[in-house]
Amino acid sequence: MKAVICNSFGPIDSLSLENIEDVTPKEEEVEIAVKAAALNFPDVLMVEGKYQSLPAFPFSPGGEFAGIVTKESSSDRRFKVGDAVFGATGYGCLAEKISVSPDKLRHRPEHMSFEAAAGLSTTFGTSYYALKQRAKLVKGETLLVLGAAGGVGLAAVQLGKAMGARVIAAASSSEKLDIAKSSGADELIDYSDGALKEQVKSLTDGKGADVIYDPVGGELFDQCMRCISWYGRILVVGFVGGEIPKVPTNLVLLKSCQVIGVFYGAFSARYPLENESNFQEILDYVESGAINPLTGKTFPLREYKEALSCLVERRAIGKIVVKVQ
Repeated sequence: MKAVICNSFGPIDSLSLENIEDVTPKEEEVEIAVKAAALNFPDVLMVEGKYQSLPAFPFSPGGEFAGIVTKESSSDRRFKVGDAVFGATGYGCLAEKISVSPDKLRHRPEHMSFEAAAGLSTTFGTSYYALKQRAKLVKGETLLVLGAAGGVGLAAVQLGKAMGARVIAAASSSEKLDIAKSSGADELIDYSDGALKEQVKSLTDGKGADVIYDPVGGELFDQCMRCISWYGRILVVGFVGGEIPKVPTNLVLLKSCQVIGVFYGAFSARYPLENESNFQEILDYVESGAINPLTGKTFPLREYKEALSCLVERRAIGKIVVKVQ
């Protein structure tokens, strides 16, 4: 089978598309023919050796997928050969076949394409955990979303609206903000001019945002600390801006605000039942039409480097998906 392989840490140019032996699933595992794999910024960090958890070499990047069951588990009969499924594995999905525990699988909604389903697990799982468990977002609160046109950002915009918040979407271009607006954002901020703090204050009558969802980091985080409301919550989701910021603890004190970490992978592993309950609610939102995962660009497997480059260069709008077969 074909798979994108990482044999040593480095830039995405160090990856290679190889013919390797087919997977050999364990008796209790389910084998999947991967139709589509969705990419996330942690895939880039993993290839570069910068992620908080790293697999052994050789490995294939790509943390979430959608596909068709080709072998059933010997101990779990929920998934039959021919079933359309989706899920997240952390890595290994830029390959024609994978084998996974049944607990990592869900049936694909019938109306949803493989490409859209592939991008549902990590982005919506992360954003819902962030807004529900970590921020405890309340209906009527103001939610500011940075990087609002990327995968997790758009998920946060849609979920925030579904949860009853007033959503301010912030991004670096009018093109990205148009996408956020079409996903339900109430207000838009172009922070390419460096004036995020002032614009947030203007839109909130000087109060600031109740919850700030920040997957960007860097210099923007400092502005977030200066436009968070009293008792506000800043969600630290990632650092696609490249720089890991330092927290000005004097502002934490003065605003009585909270700076809250969001590590979805650890949450889903430690609290699988709570995570499953979250995902049932996410799927209910999908079925009702309250959220609609957006697939940005789709690439064939042979163009995996260009797909990953969209994340490295922050060109991604919506989910970047690789069509595997």
